[in-house]
Amino acid sequence: MTKLRYNRLIDTFLGLTCYSLQNHLRTTVKGIGQVETDELYIGLDKRGVHYAVPVQAKGAKDQIGQVQIEQDVAMCQEKFPHLAVIPIAAKFMAPNLIALFAFEATQSTLDLLIEKHYRLVAANDLSTDELISYQLRPL
Repeated sequence: MTKLRYNRLIDTFLGLTCYSLQNHLRTTVKGIGQVETDELYIGLDKRGVHYAVPVQAKGAKDQIGQVQIEQDVAMCQEKFPHLAVIPIAAKFMAPNLIALFAFEATQSTLDLLIEKHYRLVAANDLSTDELISYQLRPL
């Protein structure tokens, strides 16, 4: 989780300005009971919309659980009823390879909105040509 926070990957992934409100959040939700979220971010977009962004983190061999994501959504809806909710799953594939998944919860389903993979590299591992090629990419 430190790699996500330090490299501001949630911000980059969602295109929001986010800050970590709490990690290892344990709370109760009516009708569910105890819920544990690995990290909870609060985000803000350029229009002023505020978001609750719960994150579930998994190791390379672990499965992302739909029930955990649904519980995160329920927790955010109860604790932050006026914020839009974007649940995230982070899968740490290798020491410096992280897959991020954003979901949309509807009344009956959980749909995958975005999936992106990030490889963390040291600044001196990038060539000048690579840096220039990033500048030429479309937004």
